[in-house]
Amino acid sequence: MSLRPGTVFLADCPARLAIEIISTKWAVVTLFALSEGPVRHGDLVELIGGVSRKVLTQTLRRLQEHGLVDRKVYAEAPPRVEYGLTELGQTLKEPIVALTTWARVNGEAVTGFQEDSGERV
Repeated sequence: MSLRPGTVFLADCPARLAIEIISTKWAVVTLFALSEGPVRHGDLVELIGGVSRKVLTQTLRRLQEHGLVDRKVYAEAPPRVEYGLTELGQTLKEPIVALTTWARVNGEAVTGFQEDSGERV
């Protein structure tokens, strides 16, 4: 990877696309919530906390469009739908766990810096 001027995350760079996909507010949280196996929509809402059903649906659709999440509909009455990580989505588990670990270790420092500098938390 080169850090020469004009070469960091060019518009057609796959890394830039990946960052755009996972940088939405709920994407990483949703992927993390699915990391232990398929989950139903209502259970995801409860598991994540703070996300509306509508926003979760939008997030899941976006992640599906990029091949990270699979939606499985079971032929039952009433229909049962579960969401899970695709094989490609599974490859994000390790980086998300690393980011989560970083946040747990450094979260207080970031919050403290924001408070010290007068930023809103």
